[in-house]
Amino acid sequence: QVQLVESGGGSVQAGGSLRLSCAASGYTFTLSSIAWFRQAPGKEREGVARIYTRSGSTFYADSLQGRFTISQDNAKNTLYLQMNSVKPDDTAMYYCAADYLFGMGLKASDYNYWGQGTQVTVSS
Repeated sequence: QVQLVESGGGSVQAGGSLRLSCAASGYTFTLSSIAWFRQAPGKEREGVARIYTRSGSTFYADSLQGRFTISQDNAKNTLYLQMNSVKPDDTAMYYCAADYLFGMGLKASDYNYWGQGTQVTVSS
């Protein structure tokens, strides 16, 4: 089993920055893909970014326009999402997700392990 705990959410003004963290515990050595998703009220959950744990290869949603950066600290079993130049449209609950399979994209249904989420609110 794998447990994921997100932190770092909060309120920020448009144009500002925020860094989210996701601490993984349990059988973390089995994980191959870890990703960030978000879900705004009334909208479907959407993929934000994904990283392969062994190679560090990253993949981002086109809509982010290079504003977010996903990274990992394997020694700390922690995933990060650096959010820059945030916009009100970035307001959502942000979730960390992981799976033992390699080759994962940003399809939420493909991921087996999920955190509880951390809220990000961007004001204009």
